[in-house]
Amino acid sequence: MTLTDTVDLFDPATRRQRVVDWQAPGPIARAAMGMSGLDMVRAIRDGILPPPPMARLIGFIMTVAEPGQVVMELAPEESLENTIGLLHGATAAALLDTAMGCAISTMLPAGQTSVTLDLKLTYLRPLSVRSGTIAAEGKVIKIGRQTSYTEGFVRDGAGNLAVHATATFTMIGAEKSK
Repeated sequence: MTLTDTVDLFDPATRRQRVVDWQAPGPIARAAMGMSGLDMVRAIRDGILPPPPMARLIGFIMTVAEPGQVVMELAPEESLENTIGLLHGATAAALLDTAMGCAISTMLPAGQTSVTLDLKLTYLRPLSVRSGTIAAEGKVIKIGRQTSYTEGFVRDGAGNLAVHATATFTMIGAEKSK
């Protein structure tokens, strides 16, 4: 006898639904074009600019935006779980990629940005909806002309380190003034 013999896994009573809305990113990018990276990131944090669609999809918010440091927070929910009841690893990856990329942005002048070249994560402990509010911190290690380097940390609601990451970003646009 298997589980599917006794339980209807597709029972409509166990179906969940989540509606996600977001602002089109094009007009936001144009509105932020003349802003320094720090001003743009703080405008998102402060609700002056809408958050990116990915933040709305996953449900995280920016709580800290300082030069070289950004923190994203997420109150985890069931839609982010995998089949064994833990948060999918891509949740931490998206949080860290965003926090680390935004940390680099805080150090850049208007007209310059970066994109992820590589992202390495080490998962140290599992996360779940029972983990409490999750905080992902991105910190700049080095800003370079062609590549920049960051480090990131995801901590559970009790402050325990759950994921450590490093990333390299390719620089795009105007060179950072020396």
